Amino acid sequence: MVVKRHLVAATAILVAMGTGYGIAAAQDATPSPVQAAPSASTPQQPSVSSGAAPTVAPVAQQTAAVPEISGATGPAVQTIPGMPPVINSNNLYSETTAGHIAPQIAQDPARVYVPNLRSNDVYVIDPATSKVVDRFPVGKSPQHVVPSWDLRTLWVTNNAEGTTNGSLTPIDAHTGKPGTAVAVDDPYNMYFTPDGKSAIVVAEARKRLDFRDPHTMELQQSVETPDCKGVNHADFSIDGRYAIFTCEFGGHLVKVDTVNKTVLGYLKLSSGGMPQDILVSPNGKIFYVADMMADGVFMVDGDSFREIGFIPTGIGTHGLYPSRDGTKMYVANRGSHKIHGKPHSKAGGVSVIDFATNKVVANWPILDGGSPDMGNVSADGKTLWLSGRFDDVVYQINTDNGSMQKIPVGAEPHGLTVWPQPGRYSIGHTGILR
Repeated sequence: MVVKRHLVAATAILVAMGTGYGIAAAQDATPSPVQAAPSASTPQQPSVSSGAAPTVAPVAQQTAAVPEISGATGPAVQTIPGMPPVINSNNLYSETTAGHIAPQIAQDPARVYVPNLRSNDVYVIDPATSKVVDRFPVGKSPQHVVPSWDLRTLWVTNNAEGTTNGSLTPIDAHTGKPGTAVAVDDPYNMYFTPDGKSAIVVAEARKRLDFRDPHTMELQQSVETPDCKGVNHADFSIDGRYAIFTCEFGGHLVKVDTVNKTVLGYLKLSSGGMPQDILVSPNGKIFYVADMMADGVFMVDGDSFREIGFIPTGIGTHGLYPSRDGTKMYVANRGSHKIHGKPHSKAGGVSVIDFATNKVVANWPILDGGSPDMGNVSADGKTLWLSGRFDDVVYQINTDNGSMQKIPVGAEPHGLTVWPQPGRYSIGHTGILR
């Protein structure tokens, strides 16, 4: 079928460090059909252990030229309308390096916001002193602290496990203080479409994605994901046209068209069976999927939606975060295959994967045991902050050598965020900026 494409110019006025970004060219196109699983004739991809880079399907040929972006690196990327331009197609994290703090948040106080699932509160840590400087109650079962697309609000996702009393608590990042909660059904996690037009509330227990107004949280449209049991984490393609969500309790991934808001297909992982966090590679070609039962990271070609490799890391692989320079990925290994594990697991620790080789280049154990879960990297890239899910602490980890200290917080800390962070806009979760 011939797909007609129409060039649409979208002005991107987001700035970083006072530098304006020019006009982004985008196309309104119908995505190609998704291959749900490789056929028997699919050629075998190189193994991770061989050191060879995995083969990925080429991007579909474009039918219209895209104006070059001043200062852009690599081939131009045709993004969806309204999405800020991709400055470096070889590294979509190029605008999140140290020093790229957006002017509108440059004066926000440096803080680490920690949602505590069982004590129903948020602890606030001053990273300069490693001390808790504030705490406040929120709704039932706070799971993640999610920066908004425009970087102005931090949303606490209170999914009220086992009830229908879910809510989102806004935090003013300028003051660090919470506002009035908004009633929202089952907000386990939350993302934002790369064009900033919608918040995506991940209703895990409902097997549903709720597209909402990113400011008022009024419902725009719901997308049912009936074969995605335990839908929870996501990341987006480099052009913003689709997202891949993990299905924690079914061992699947689901691919979603972010423009037309439809399910494109499902992919069953070959082993493991409990996918957690997901992160796209700097060049946008590979989606890395942490699997808590497989004890490592699956590699998936996002465009063709095929599993192409696996990287062993550690027991209970859970959270994935890019380094500030976009060369490495920090992998939190929770130390247990159980959803409610025991504290002080000797298997808990962090693995470091090199994006260029897809190999583990460092392992940082927690010497007296621990349960690293979700978090993020400091603005300067020198510290990895992770919640200690079963140990009621936060880990402050030196990214040079893996040395760490622990900060006591509330009961069962989960998806903490570090603020402010470099970048032009947020796609959600615990602060995945681009």
